[in-house]
Amino acid sequence: MKISIILLLVVLTVFSYIASAGDIKPAYFETADVTGTTRFIIKLIDEENIKHARGLLDGTITVRPHFMGRIKKTTTDYNPRFSFHLDSDTISFFDLAIEVCDAHTSYVEDHLDEACGAFLPGCFWCPWTSKLVREIKH
Repeated sequence: MKISIILLLVVLTVFSYIASAGDIKPAYFETADVTGTTRFIIKLIDEENIKHARGLLDGTITVRPHFMGRIKKTTTDYNPRFSFHLDSDTISFFDLAIEVCDAHTSYVEDHLDEACGAFLPGCFWCPWTSKLVREIKH
């Protein structure tokens, strides 16, 4: 009986280790728009997006420099200056996007009550002048 319990614990430990091996640690990036004064933080949870963002910062990647994603109208601990943040599951990078999703960060904040309707339909935001500034620790 004791051997069965020990074997079960070993098997569960191994499976737990294997399951956690694929976990990605989130990465946080400070962004800016053309105004240069407004800093917005995005949280990336996808390994490919994290690699892409780091490549943009170190200069090894020059394509798809702008970020886009779906707005959530809530504040987060990593972006407390704003009444919204981007859903990390929806963030991607782009070169060009349709005009209807473009707006400066401060404009989105000032008109958040209008977002997800005629302004930023579907809650998608794609700031054309966005760029990553640096990776931050959180």
